[in-house]
Amino acid sequence: MYETEYKRKFLVVIDETVECDRALTFAAYRTKRTGGTVVLMSVIQKPEFIGLGVEDVLRAEAVEEAERNLDTRLARLRDIGDIKVESVIREGDAPEEIERVIAADHDIAILVLGASVSNEGPGPLVIHFAERANALPIPLTIVPGRMSDAEIIEIC
Repeated sequence: MYETEYKRKFLVVIDETVECDRALTFAAYRTKRTGGTVVLMSVIQKPEFIGLGVEDVLRAEAVEEAERNLDTRLARLRDIGDIKVESVIREGDAPEEIERVIAADHDIAILVLGASVSNEGPGPLVIHFAERANALPIPLTIVPGRMSDAEIIEIC
């Protein structure tokens, strides 16, 4: 009999948006119910060349902000319950870095994004990955930004 330790991972992109929280709620409660791990990913932009040492300061500030966002979400996951969590911070273009993380970790089984509640559309990551859904090696779950935690929990 073939046994494996595989437990799927839900990849959630972390930033300061409300839709990020919707995606996190979905991944957390789905993982709580079915097992696995939530991978929190934050992507910082590469600083432009401004002058000697300035890029390092800008990069350090961006990493600190990303860590604060991750810490906030980690605290929320602790409040939800016993959920396995990993976190990763990458620098570069968000879609490219997300695809690199997915390619490098074969246990990542689902990309979870939250759709924006803005009248300007569902958000750049949702648009990017929805347009490329057939090229992704994993399913894409898009959580409507207007769903409440209770509504999300109910479907998980």
